[in-house]
Amino acid sequence: MKYITVIGAGTMGNGIAHVFAQFGFEVNLVDVQDEILQKALQTIHKNAERQVKKQILTEQQVPELMSRIHVFTQLPEALQRADLVVEAATEKQSLKEDIFRQMDQYAPAAAILASNTSSISITRLAAVTNRPRQVIGMHFMNPVPVMPLVEVIQGFHTDPSVTDTIVQLSRQLGKTPCVVNDYPGFVSNRILMPMLNEAIYTLQQGVAGVEEIDTIMKLGMGHPMGPLQLADFIGLDVCLSILQVLHEGLGDQRYAPCPLLVKMVHAGCLGVKTGEGFYRYAAEGKEKTVNPVFQVRRTF
Repeated sequence: MKYITVIGAGTMGNGIAHVFAQFGFEVNLVDVQDEILQKALQTIHKNAERQVKKQILTEQQVPELMSRIHVFTQLPEALQRADLVVEAATEKQSLKEDIFRQMDQYAPAAAILASNTSSISITRLAAVTNRPRQVIGMHFMNPVPVMPLVEVIQGFHTDPSVTDTIVQLSRQLGKTPCVVNDYPGFVSNRILMPMLNEAIYTLQQGVAGVEEIDTIMKLGMGHPMGPLQLADFIGLDVCLSILQVLHEGLGDQRYAPCPLLVKMVHAGCLGVKTGEGFYRYAAEGKEKTVNPVFQVRRTF
């Protein structure tokens, strides 16, 4: 396996492209707008420079890494030689299904088709292709160059040899693969999202403030980041989308999104990416203060 195509140049897509290029793969990175692709290249270069400071890469390796990433706005051209295609588009099922149809149409017959989805059924994505045995989930964690886990999701028809290939490939990237089966939210988000949702309920009901909730979970439970800050980091719209998938797929009221979360998404307060969520952010999300909305009122 040598040629990788990554579809979607957002936060996850550029991180996935970065890691594959770092470990010697030729990467085609695809998005609909060249502006998004150029921003992705800048982000990858900046993150590679950080790796130099941490002595993960040498200065000489940065231009080598960048030279392995090729950008495209047309999907058919980017898929011509792909051994593996990783879809990392927005977490919307209809969009992903449309992309998988195109992946199936234009990628070589032997190519493995993977999705970075954090909640959408791999089996349903596979069903729109003519190669369901070659479809699998590769759920990377954000930030991809840093986080060691790849959640490998087997669809109903995924061939065991494909799973073995993706497990071995994940290890080549310096990651730890964990194989799970295809149920709503898989393992990571099935467990994580109810916790984030409950933290938002706790805030909504006035039990404690934003910083108090996060501090209790960090110092009391050993979490590196509080649940409300983590929700901001993931994106409140993404959290809402995943909870809706869980609620629909499992039919359990525990996964019903908190009304405050729904309200914030409708208000456009999506977390770090919009500069405002439970916190307000400056300097690329590194500096934060509690959103004044939650400082003034105690119940919502």
